[in-house]
Amino acid sequence: YARVTGVQTCALPISLLGGFIVNKVMSLHDAVAQYVQSGDTICFGGFTTNRKPYAAVAEILRQGQKDFTVWAGPAGGDWDMMIGEGRVKAYINCYTANSGYTNVSRRFRAAIEAGKLTYEDYSQDVLMLQLHAASLGLPFLPVRLMQGSGLTKYWGISKEQRAEMPSVDNDKYVMVDNPFNPGEQVVAVPVPKLDTAIIHVQKASPDGTCIIEGDEFHDVDVAVAAKKVIVTCEELVSDEYIRRDPTLTCVFGECVNAVVHVPYGAWPSQCYNYYDCDGNALKEYDKASKYQDAEDAKVQLAKAAAKAAKTAAAKPDDAKAAEAAQKAAAAAKAAEEGTAIPETFKDYLDKWVYGVKDNDELLNVIGGARLAGLKVVPGLGYAGKI
Repeated sequence: YARVTGVQTCALPISLLGGFIVNKVMSLHDAVAQYVQSGDTICFGGFTTNRKPYAAVAEILRQGQKDFTVWAGPAGGDWDMMIGEGRVKAYINCYTANSGYTNVSRRFRAAIEAGKLTYEDYSQDVLMLQLHAASLGLPFLPVRLMQGSGLTKYWGISKEQRAEMPSVDNDKYVMVDNPFNPGEQVVAVPVPKLDTAIIHVQKASPDGTCIIEGDEFHDVDVAVAAKKVIVTCEELVSDEYIRRDPTLTCVFGECVNAVVHVPYGAWPSQCYNYYDCDGNALKEYDKASKYQDAEDAKVQLAKAAAKAAKTAAAKPDDAKAAEAAQKAAAAAKAAEEGTAIPETFKDYLDKWVYGVKDNDELLNVIGGARLAGLKVVPGLGYAGKI
């Protein structure tokens, strides 16, 4: 048995009333090891702090795959962590933010400002349409969008760089004539050629059929478009259960290579109808990701102290400015002496990613009471007290 694409699955068939169905259930470790390779062109599902496949991201970080060409969609801490760990070769994106917590993800921003990230920028509407075009198998996509903006004026990845990168298209866009309206020019943009997609859903069956509750974002598109697809799910349900109402299913099993049961697999982002964002974890990441590591913290705090001192000197009668300068100087001194270094990006990953062997161990570290407090209240649609 094989997928219609010819890609063999590794799962074992299950006999059912004399026939066979394919069981694609795997451990997260095995799914990532088999279907995520260094150098892949890859996309994660979800939207900033919504249904992001964080458990799979953590597993990739633990296993060490790297050199990804990324079509990120509206990204969040998922790709910010990958960028911070140096796993991204080229990043094609519209924006990267933990919405409501970090307006521009900090490791992403630091890499851009340091010139260390090969990055291309499209508007959100164009990028989402590009992912949809990939699901339709289109060779390119004509749009009227972006015209007259800096998105057509400026290229993040030059033609010279693109010529040296086989996984990146030769042009950001090309102006072409509309054959149905002579004289009109439109923007032709490339269509992603995805090797791998990873999405997190509410329910999936062993054969790979999925139910997504709430907004689908670009998850269905990338699941259809990619050559290899890993689905992580909150609930692993029977094939009989998922067939009860075909109007609820949105990802066809033939698109999927691996199904992984990962409760709270989107933590610390939210999963509609199941749990809210973990605001404490996202706030912790916001603060920690200001600094790559302890040495970076020392440098950044010293810069902040110098800036605060300059402001205080310019405003000698401003008591608040003087107090801020004193606090900044004390923080910089404590960091330099090693007596009080703030939590860093590396510390956060050591705690929540590398310090646990898998997602089950992570849930034990988070704690049942904390996870229970994130559960959605039926009828409200969010966590809270009635």
